Amino acid sequence: MRITRIWADKAGDSHYEDLEVELKDSGLIGRVSKGLPVSQMILRENEPGYDYDWHVAPRRQYIVMLSGLVEIQVSDGETRVFGPGEIVLVEDTTGKGHKSRSPDGKSRRSVFLPL
Repeated sequence: MRITRIWADKAGDSHYEDLEVELKDSGLIGRVSKGLPVSQMILRENEPGYDYDWHVAPRRQYIVMLSGLVEIQVSDGETRVFGPGEIVLVEDTTGKGHKSRSPDGKSRRSVFLPL
């Protein structure tokens, strides 16, 4: 299963990295990963048409998309769009950060899982 990581290098530029989380066969319950530690769960809803300028993540956290879309641009210029079921690991807590906006003008719901 893929998790997309956003991280900052020593110069403060943010980048994407695709991580693969290994899933192992667990019989009737399906394929599962090893446990990933998180500290709490935060539910979030963004208003339609949101557009957040450059910012860093407030903490290392997973963002699990439930509904809607988010377009995230990292400071090296790469832009990606994430939708329902996708997971983003934001670790750019310092540096130039990233931008995020609604690419379709609609609201978005997501779960934040701080590490």
